[in-house]
Amino acid sequence: MEWWQWAVSGIVLMLVELAVPAFVLIWFGLGALLVTLVVAIAPAFDLTAQLSLWLVASLTLVALWFRVFKPGQHKTRIGMSDADVVGEVGLLARSVAPFEKGEVRFQKPLLGSDSWPCIADEAIAAGERVKVLAVEGSMLKVGKP
Repeated sequence: MEWWQWAVSGIVLMLVELAVPAFVLIWFGLGALLVTLVVAIAPAFDLTAQLSLWLVASLTLVALWFRVFKPGQHKTRIGMSDADVVGEVGLLARSVAPFEKGEVRFQKPLLGSDSWPCIADEAIAAGERVKVLAVEGSMLKVGKP
């Protein structure tokens, strides 16, 4: 294959990524652009070597994306950034008591959701404003502001 065929293939793969929301084809397109550079510099590479280089480069980029650039995607996010959540004020959607879970809603989503289960040390009726005091596991500890 010629270098320009690899360039066209890479650009086509990157454009197809716009229609497919998986965010994986972009790495195969970038791998093809890398092969474009190698073939343009050293045109003596045969088709097998070009395909091998494309496969290795693409899989390496995919692995880097999932291991380096997106760490912790499969972990729960609530305990990872409690400093961003503590102090936020929300509205109780479901009342909360010392041994009962409630639900607090926020005007803007916190960590990807606008409502979170909550606990409190005192009884607070639904519809009252509450402030996030701490993050305990996957729940928010709230109190009156």
